Amino acid sequence: MVKQAKAQRMLTHDQIWAALDRLAARAGLSSSGLAKRAGLDPTTFNKSKRVTSDGRERWPSTESIAKALAAAESSIDIFARLIGDDTGDGRAVPLLGFAQAGVSGAFDESGIPSGKGWSEIALPTAEDNHAFALEISGDALAPAYRDGDVILVSPGAPIRKGDRVVVKTKAGEVTLAALKRRTAKAIELQPLDATQGERAMAAGDVAWIARIVWASQ
Repeated sequence: MVKQAKAQRMLTHDQIWAALDRLAARAGLSSSGLAKRAGLDPTTFNKSKRVTSDGRERWPSTESIAKALAAAESSIDIFARLIGDDTGDGRAVPLLGFAQAGVSGAFDESGIPSGKGWSEIALPTAEDNHAFALEISGDALAPAYRDGDVILVSPGAPIRKGDRVVVKTKAGEVTLAALKRRTAKAIELQPLDATQGERAMAAGDVAWIARIVWASQ
């Protein structure tokens, strides 16, 4: 029974190739199109190349997988999800470093990711199609969040008193805080940075506010 359980957890030839097919589909490409974009021979990922003429299974090299991931602007984390994901979506969301969140052009006026600089990450939940992730750097937000933590932000999630939120002002400042009070004219926040005190700002000064729905702690 133990040997059988171990065998079931091993990667299979079919799983790896299926994941490459899903990776190509995510990028809007055929398998040969993905190979070509990755700088490989266009036939590298063709189904005819997956088994030798004498019936032996042929596996893709780690180099070819790495090049395919780069060409698809994806990550090994996403690929791991695609290996066992029949839907092929990988639960991927855009990822940006928190320090870059205030950069002009990183979001549109509704708080939806836009522009360059975004990568992808696979997370356990991403029901909001506009959800995005921010990676914390440094320990200024400890103990709420520490260096390397990833938070999932949902622009479409309802926001209630006490929720942790991301707030971006029209001046470009981005703040992580707990929502204390919100009216039509103003919002009151308790910043997660312990060096900052309670803060109130006029609703007209807020570009957008979105709820933090998950963290990788």
